Amino acid sequence: MAMTTGNVDLLTRGEVWSGELKEILRDEMMAQKYVRMLSDFPDGDTFYIPSIGQAQVDDYAEDTAVAYRPMDTGQFTFTVDKYLSSATYITKKAEQDAFYSAQLISRFVPEQERAVMAHFETTTLGAPEVGVSANSNESIDGVEHRWAGSEAAGRITVEDFARARYALKKANVPDVNLTAIVDPSVEFEINKISNITNISNNPRWEGVVRDGIATGMKFVANIYGFDVYVSNYLADATDSALPQPDNTTIDFSSTNGKVNLFFSADASVGPFVGAWRQMPQVDYEYNKDFQRHEYVTTARYGVKLYRPENMVRVVTLPTLS
Repeated sequence: MAMTTGNVDLLTRGEVWSGELKEILRDEMMAQKYVRMLSDFPDGDTFYIPSIGQAQVDDYAEDTAVAYRPMDTGQFTFTVDKYLSSATYITKKAEQDAFYSAQLISRFVPEQERAVMAHFETTTLGAPEVGVSANSNESIDGVEHRWAGSEAAGRITVEDFARARYALKKANVPDVNLTAIVDPSVEFEINKISNITNISNNPRWEGVVRDGIATGMKFVANIYGFDVYVSNYLADATDSALPQPDNTTIDFSSTNGKVNLFFSADASVGPFVGAWRQMPQVDYEYNKDFQRHEYVTTARYGVKLYRPENMVRVVTLPTLS
């Protein structure tokens, strides 16, 4: 008997399923390496760090009393204020019936830990905006540390990198390990700036034009001394009239801006401090009442901007020009 398509119809599977599960693409996270984690934090959830200012100098005249002036003092307060949980379960019946149950269960703990670390990333990169008033330039000693992107509609320009470097130098921030963390839309705008793409006028940008400005998270070439990284975790800004350097204001209230960060990552002046009161910790139990396997990851931490003088924010429109 000839075996034809019609004869083997009952032996042919109408649907063929793969033996693997497809996972979503993961972006890279980097914020934790810029956070100085406090270790001498034995108990409680609030930590105090005293601070001192500079000594003053006065003109002196012979045979007169010198002027005794106290040094400025202050106190930095840090709180462990994030208490997180990430939990899921699978019923015994679902575990028995699902073909992919073993692969699914194996992803519970890694995905929960990643969710906690993504929260840490977002909190850290958003810390510079905590407590900032709307439309504030966050001036320190008369130098702005926050403004809207200099290009029309509040987009980035290379001059913003130069201005960020100026603001940091005026604040006595060491001119080393300069780092910028920007939104992907900023990478796009830098890629297409005409005076960069014109190699004949700017040969130092040739590698950028040839290879693109980013590979992975890091730019191929730095800009005015800044090593530049791309992140999807930057904070949003909703300022309705944030000034540009020329005092033209940009409205980010209808389309939220992205807060791009510029700072020195040198260990001596790191901009962030943080503490894990409890690193991500996994608990498991079988719930006999609900007949299900339960997995939960919990964590406690805090992150705060430690040195405002070592942080410049350029708010840009994330839509592409």
